[in-house]
Amino acid sequence: MVIYSRTKMSVSLIHAQPDLCNLSYNWTAHFNTLHYKGSWTVLPLRTPGGMDNILPDLINSDRFGDHPNMMLFPHIKSFIDGMKCELMSVRLLRLAAGSVIKQHRDMELAFEKGEARLHIPIQTNAGVEFYINDERIIMNEGECWYINANLPHRVTNNGNTDRIHLVIDCKVNAWLKQRILNTDTIAHAPDESRSPELLKQMIISLKAQGTDRSLQMAMELQAEYNTLVNSQL
Repeated sequence: MVIYSRTKMSVSLIHAQPDLCNLSYNWTAHFNTLHYKGSWTVLPLRTPGGMDNILPDLINSDRFGDHPNMMLFPHIKSFIDGMKCELMSVRLLRLAAGSVIKQHRDMELAFEKGEARLHIPIQTNAGVEFYINDERIIMNEGECWYINANLPHRVTNNGNTDRIHLVIDCKVNAWLKQRILNTDTIAHAPDESRSPELLKQMIISLKAQGTDRSLQMAMELQAEYNTLVNSQL
């Protein structure tokens, strides 16, 4: 199992940072308010159907399209257009100075599950502390990192400036697999089994989202949990 990988892809910040700073955008609060303290906001660039609202129940949609915001960032769009894999959600995530993203897991969002989350810092600072699986990793501006979001991760912005990441969710294919695995900076761990403890964490996380789909998934996992626990009696 891959925990993280610094890919050899990168975004030129010569143009991307001015694109971000020169305009005033309509950032919206991240929908999962239980997972953070302070200000964590989203600027959508690619969404289900290209719509404004990023609703949790729509994340599993098979029909993603560019949001009108994408045209405001031509250099980011150029990078996105060069990716030879199926793209799902693309957005800018801003964690304000002094804010915290609490430890959580984004269930099933992992390279081994066929989906990958890429993080590209557009603006960051030395006070940002990002931990995955209790290991701190330092992501520098312009670098492109694969993060196994299915594992526990958390972020604290101890700096005096906001942290802004371009975050891309995409489908794994041969092209992306080569870029994630063919690198000098990569960490592996044994594959997790679906232990009772892991299932409990997944159920808690899904219930916290509070959507019809997440609650249905939580019920299905609860049944799996009950079966597993009973088999061990």
